[in-house]
Amino acid sequence: MTDAQSPSELIDGRIAELADWRGEMLARLRALIREADPEVVEEWKWRGVPVWEHDGILCTGETYKAVVKMTFARGASLEDPAGLFNSSLEGNTRRAIDFREGEAIEEEALKALIRAAVALNQTSRAKKKN
Repeated sequence: MTDAQSPSELIDGRIAELADWRGEMLARLRALIREADPEVVEEWKWRGVPVWEHDGILCTGETYKAVVKMTFARGASLEDPAGLFNSSLEGNTRRAIDFREGEAIEEEALKALIRAAVALNQTSRAKKKN
């Protein structure tokens, strides 16, 4: 991977390089993020973490041996009626969802959570302008 690659190309590369269930899961999560927010911006930060932004960071997609972790930057401020958050629950700011091999994604609930994160970022940004 070179510095000349776009963040989206770097994420493509990460998905291809994983070449297992984690790559498939990251690709599916990415597709759901894009479906939920067609205006989302992909970034590549902290030496190799896919990041999705819209008026600030929405979430990240870290890959580990046993999980693909989707961390919402301001997850503690989001309603989670479907109870998707199952990791990083003790913090005051972030919340995460750990996806394990073979687990189903509650797609509609996840897209609602992504849209809520966008709305929270947009509300916060509007308040800062005033």
